[in-house]
This record gives sequence, C-alpha cells and structure tokens, in this order.
Amino acid sequence: MPQPPAGVIVIEGGIVRPVLRSRHLQVMFASLLIILVSTVLLIYWFRYTCLLILRARTARDYASGLAAANSLKYPDVQDRLLQDAPAAELPALQKSLDADYVLLKYLLQHTAGLEVGGITVEQRMLMLDFKVMRLFCALSRRLAVPQARAALAEMSNILKHLANAMGERVQSSSRA
Repeated sequence: MPQPPAGVIVIEGGIVRPVLRSRHLQVMFASLLIILVSTVLLIYWFRYTCLLILRARTARDYASGLAAANSLKYPDVQDRLLQDAPAAELPALQKSLDADYVLLKYLLQHTAGLEVGGITVEQRMLMLDFKVMRLFCALSRRLAVPQARAALAEMSNILKHLANAMGERVQSSSRA
C-alpha cells in the first residue's frame, strides 16, 4: 500500500491518526529548538549587558547636578525604594520615573549634536531596558511587589546612568 501524503488521516483497524513524515517533523522540531535557544540566549545577553553597563562607574558624578538642575525625581524614588515604599505608592513612583525618562530622552536626542555619533548604542540599549522594566513593573506590581520594586530600582539606575551621560555631554561641550 502506498504512503499517504503528510497530514492525511489514515484509518487502520478503527484507529484514526495523522500521518507525518518523520524527517520533516525532526527538521521542524530542530528548527524550533534552535530558535527557542537562540532567543533565550539573546535575552540573557541583553540583560547581562545592561546590568554591566549600569555597574560601570565614571570618574565624576554628573547625574546629581543634572538631576537637581532639571528637577528630576529619580533620586527621590531611589530613596523611597530604599525605605521599602508601600505597594500603593509604586504606581506614583513609576509615573515619576516615566516623566524623568521622557525629559532625559528629549535632552539626549536634542543635544546629540554635542557628541559625535549622537545617542550611543549603550544608551539605546538602556532605553529599551527601561521600557522592558516598565512593562515588567506594571505586570508584577499586583502579584509580586518585591520584583516590582526591583524593576523600579533598575529603572531609576538607568535614569541615573542617562543623566550622567547627559551631564558629561554638557561638561565636555562647555570645555570646548
């Protein structure tokens, strides 16, 4: 009896089963596995790289001066998170960080002419990480408050890093 084409249902002795070509199924499974592993490794690389960027320290802290000059709230948010802000306060803290992000992004984009190359790859990665942490915080705020606090802490660290980069730009342009 000839082999039926793939996907055709064969009835043998009252049993209905789909017929799949085992070679095609193996290739499809291997491809899906490769895609899944590659995606997991890409996400791991992205998170690890962002955390390494955030751990890097500069010789001088420009962030505090820039935060004070522009009334940025992320230092206050960092203080509130260290004091274990209650869960009801987390949405307000996130809104403060979102407002700071909008302002810092605007400043970085509109002072791109002060630095060769504009916004760096590091800064773009951190901006994407900020958006990911914003989503994670919004999803975990009700069910996992400690994880939401950690996301807010990372968001405030990202803003500190971006403020420091902006302060460096301003300082280097005033020297020139």
